[in-house]
Parts: sequence; structure tokens; C-alpha cells
Amino acid sequence: MANLPDKLYYRTGEIANAFNVNPSLIRYWEREFSFILKPKKNAKGERLYSKKELEQFRLIYHLVKEKGFTLEGAKKTIKASRQKINKNLSIIDRLEYVKTELKKIRENL
Repeated sequence: MANLPDKLYYRTGEIANAFNVNPSLIRYWEREFSFILKPKKNAKGERLYSKKELEQFRLIYHLVKEKGFTLEGAKKTIKASRQKINKNLSIIDRLEYVKTELKKIRENL
């Protein structure tokens, strides 16, 4: 996932770019995972996703795209053990960061 700037809300296109998917997939996941994704809408009707929802997209992406879960399987998993999965994702993110830093150090040797 590409780094997004730190701000309160993200538009559909920004999230789609961060995960390298089409905006239509973001909207589809919003409908399928409405129990955890509830974006605000501005006066123009554009969806605005919070940081919390961005993390939920990360969770969905991990289960569906990286682990190969079906949407139904991902829904059941999220409902059953959301906290455990979020903890694992946090560990994965930290390990990816360490890996990147180690590569930088190796390049500078």
C-alpha cells in the first residue's frame, strides 16, 4: 500500500490509488462490508473515508487480495476475530518498515 498523507478524510480515488485497485472496487467493498465501512459524504455526495476506515480497507485488502479469502470468508473472519487480525497486520507493517530500513542500510555500505 502506498503511503497516504496524514489527514482526516480520504476520497475514494486516493484509497484506490493507495491499494492499486479501481475506485469501483472500493465502492463495492463499501457495500459488501457496510458493517465496518460507513463513509461520510460531503455536499457534492463524494465519499470521505476516515483513518479508521482506511485501516478497515487495509484489513479487507489483506484478507481478499493477499490471503485469497472469498468475500464471505473475509466477512466471517472479520466478524469473528477483527482485533487479532488488526494486531497481525500491525506486526506485518512494522516488519515491512524494518525490511525497508535494512535495505537502505545495505545500500549505503
